[in-house]
Amino acid sequence: MLEPLQMRAPSKRWLALASIIFVSTASLAWSFTRLRRTGKFEGAPALTQRSELRSQRSEASLASTTVSRSELVDSDNDGIPDVEELRTYQDRDSFRRWFTAIAETQFYQPSDQWNAEQRDCAGLARFAIREALRRHDRIWFQKMGPGYETVAADVGELNLDNNLLGEKIFRTDFGSFQESDLHNGRFSEFADGRSLKNFNSTFVTRDRREAQPGDLLFFYQPWVQKFPYHVMIFLGSARVAPNGAQDWVVYHTGSSPTDKGTVKKVELSVLDHHPDPRWRPVESNRNFLGFYRLKILQ
Repeated sequence: MLEPLQMRAPSKRWLALASIIFVSTASLAWSFTRLRRTGKFEGAPALTQRSELRSQRSEASLASTTVSRSELVDSDNDGIPDVEELRTYQDRDSFRRWFTAIAETQFYQPSDQWNAEQRDCAGLARFAIREALRRHDRIWFQKMGPGYETVAADVGELNLDNNLLGEKIFRTDFGSFQESDLHNGRFSEFADGRSLKNFNSTFVTRDRREAQPGDLLFFYQPWVQKFPYHVMIFLGSARVAPNGAQDWVVYHTGSSPTDKGTVKKVELSVLDHHPDPRWRPVESNRNFLGFYRLKILQ
């Protein structure tokens, strides 16, 4: 018995709809399978992509931590981290030129940037060290006052505007460098003569012929109870009014309640005949400790 036409029509429509649903389902299943194999969704990050991104960020963070840790290495166990030392000849030479030039200029006209309350022998060394490690741009020259000129390129590896220790570049205790030293007071903006000698420089020689510009001379005068260590800065050849001599030094005489002291510039050959033998920079003088080199130059 034949079915009426109106009864057969819905069956065809349902068959067509079922076919569409089947094809769509198969297509979705194929797409899902493909996406699982590739791990990538078109138009939006996949979970795999996010995982890969997190992994990359973790690796980058680890690399950053590794670099930071490596900067804290003290390979020579001198108490100063490697990152705070001048590791190229050019930087060491630039530092020596700026250090000695700034120190020498204080003899002619002390800079207003040098704190009047810190004007003593160690204060001169600290001031010249800090200023030698700055960027010597137009603003710096304006602050320092007249009498300054460019003597070398700026130190590239270490400067006070961007370094691990900031302005606290002077070590205050014995021992090799530990990360905890950054927070426990073992570095300071201040260092007296004893600290400069014991913690921030190393002995080189008692023979001036082996000294280099920028080396420090130390004297020990035990009768001066508060500050028994006295420091001078070895210039070598003077920049201002040179006379061919290679043994110039500059130093501050130190202050007292009745005398603020002053900066002196003189040849070692002159000091060899100082009226007080205890101030003569000669090997036979037990109060003369010799020439020391800053650890950042080692």
